[in-house]
This record gives sequence, structure tokens and C-alpha cells, in this order.
Amino acid sequence: MNWYPWLNHAYRQLVESHQQGRGHHAILLHAHEGTGAKALLYGLSRWLMCQNKQGMKSCGECHGCHLMLAGTHSDWHVLAPEKGKHIIGVDAVRHISERLYEYSQQGGAKIVWIPSAESLTDAASNALLKTLEEPPKSTYFLLQCQHPANLLATMRSRCFYYFLPAPETSIGLYWLQNKLPNVTSSDALTALKLSQGAPLAAEQLLQTEKWQQRNSLCQAITQGLRKCDTLSLLPLLNRDDAPQFLFWLISLLSDAVKWRQQARDYCVNQDQQALIQHLAFSQSVETLLSTVDDWVLCRHQLLSVVGINRELLLTEHLLKWEKQLCSIQSPL
Repeated sequence: MNWYPWLNHAYRQLVESHQQGRGHHAILLHAHEGTGAKALLYGLSRWLMCQNKQGMKSCGECHGCHLMLAGTHSDWHVLAPEKGKHIIGVDAVRHISERLYEYSQQGGAKIVWIPSAESLTDAASNALLKTLEEPPKSTYFLLQCQHPANLLATMRSRCFYYFLPAPETSIGLYWLQNKLPNVTSSDALTALKLSQGAPLAAEQLLQTEKWQQRNSLCQAITQGLRKCDTLSLLPLLNRDDAPQFLFWLISLLSDAVKWRQQARDYCVNQDQQALIQHLAFSQSVETLLSTVDDWVLCRHQLLSVVGINRELLLTEHLLKWEKQLCSIQSPL
């Protein structure tokens, strides 16, 4: 598994706590997608499983290290949703718990890694509580989450909370440009900002068709503004991943507000300054803020309301936006 330089500080902190006898048996790692949380917890797992630790490093030569490298360690358990499912049920938790109370097959630590703690149902979470509170000897739980507020408070209280921040922008940008040398600096910076500073998420965004889809959206917005025809965006937005497109639209409109407030350096979409300027002067600041609120509400409804008529909802918001734009004579 790849290692990333911005993880070094967090790794040292977690390992040192165990070396000093302060290590918690259950870590709740809060991290945004694309910050390398999986690599961090795997690195910590390897250190805990190593039978011949070399200070803060695993030796890489012992039987435990070989099994971890091969992904076949019998005492390293991954608790994740079954293929085709999005939740972890109570039966899976009970099965893991029963195995933990057996003797360690390798004579060392036993680890349960939960890559998405939010996937646990309430019943599964409650079934895990007793084991979290009174774990068998040398047993560790490594829980990973993006939204800790979605977890049961009783579960959070039994874990050591650790937040893994995204690296500083300069570090993330340097890493990203080394990985993708053909990407322009403005594209790299924009992808990083759109990914909440997470370099791995930014790398994925730049390498997939998502980046082209975003560029197509920006072009369509530009044309829609010139013709005062935002309804023309409907075919582009009316799709299953509409919330992703609306996230991009909201970020552009928010940047337009920053532009009007003389805060251009804080704009997210550094590669779309001409479009941001056009948006900034297409409406008053008050109307821009209202438009942002409208689209935030629209996106929330798409994500939370079951069975909502997506096409009708998008049409309503596009027509409202078009009416606002056409009532103002843009100076551009």
C-alpha cells in the first residue's frame, strides 16, 4: 500500500502513544475522503502486528509482517459491508466478536478495521459496544469515518477520537503536480480546493471523466449566461449524479460572491476566473447569495427526499435563476 508524506506526523503520534503505554484500544479516525486514512491505519496495523518492531517501524521480515504484506493475517479482520450492500448488519458484528474471544492464531495482537463506521446499523453498533468497552487482551479496533456525528454517541465515547487533517495546500499541490506533471497549476489547485484539500481525491478527480464533465458544465453555464437561457443546463444536470454537478455550480456561485467582495484569492475555481467574473456581475450580491441558498436547498432535497421528481425540481430552480438573470442588464 502506498505511503504519503503528510501522514508521518499522525503516524508518529499514534505509535508513540502505544510506546509510552497510553495507546487506546479503539481509535476513531475522522478524515475526509482522499487524505490517506486507509494507509495510515494499515501502517499502524502493521506496527501493532509486527513481532520484531524496529522503534517506530515494523521490521518487514517477521512472520506477522509477511502475513500483513500478503493480506492473509488471520488476526487482522476487516469489517465492511458485503458486496452489493451499503450497511454492516448485526450478524457480521457478532461473528467478528466471537472470533476475537478465541486465542490469537499468531500469538500476538488482534485487530478489527472498520473502513466506514457510518455503515454500521444501530443494532450493529449496539452489538459492538460491549466488546469496545471490555475488549479481549491485545485487541484493537480501528474505526474510520467521515461524519462522526452520524455515529451513536455511546460508540464515540468508547473510542479515542483522532482527526486527520488534509495537508497544507503547498504540500498537497507539490505532491499532486509530481504525480500529474502534465496538469496545469490552476487545474491542480482547483481540484485540490474542490476536494477539501485531500490530494488523493484531487488526483482521482483530475484523472477521471468527472473533470471533463465539470469543464462541460462551466462551458454550458457560460453559454447560458450569454443567452440568458439557464434552462439549457437541464440535460446536463438531470442525471443520477446531479448532486455532484450542483456542488460544482454552488462553488462557482460562491466564488462569484467572493469576487464581488474583493476576496479573489479565496476562490475555489482558480481555473475559471472569466466565468466567475461573469457570474459576479450578472446579479447583485444579495441576489447571488439568494441564488446560492436556492441551489443548496435543491441539492439537499435531491439527497434527502426519497422519490422526488428530479427533473421537475431542477426545472423550477433553473427557471427561477433565469428569471433573476433576465431581469438585470449585465454590464458584460
